[in-house]
Amino acid sequence: MRSSPSIVPGSDRDIYLVLDDFGGHFGRAWPETDEEHTDRETLLRHLMEGQYRNPVRIVSFNVGEGWSRDTSEDIAEELQQRCAEVGEVPPSLEGFLQIHGRRVDIQLSLL
Repeated sequence: MRSSPSIVPGSDRDIYLVLDDFGGHFGRAWPETDEEHTDRETLLRHLMEGQYRNPVRIVSFNVGEGWSRDTSEDIAEELQQRCAEVGEVPPSLEGFLQIHGRRVDIQLSLL
C-alpha cells in the first residue's frame, strides 16, 4: 500500500478536542478550535476557565503515531486535582466530573 504524507499540520503531537453539549435544539458538537489551543495544558486551562458550556467527552489523537482514544477520565482526574488546589469546581465542569471523575471531596475555603 502506498503511503501518503499527512495533510494534518503538527501531526507529530497529541491533539485534544472537546465534545460540548450546547443543550436544547443546538445539541452536541466538536467546537472549532485554533490549532495552537489543542494541547493538553491549554485544554485544561480552558476547561478550568469555563470556555466550554458543558463538556461531555474529551478525545485525543496523534496522527503521526496513528492512535486515538477517549481521555475523558484522565482529564477529569487532572481537573479534580486543579479544582482541589483552587478550592472550587467551575459550574461548567460539574456534570463532566460527576460522570468521568472519581469521588473526591474538595476542601472549600471559608471566606
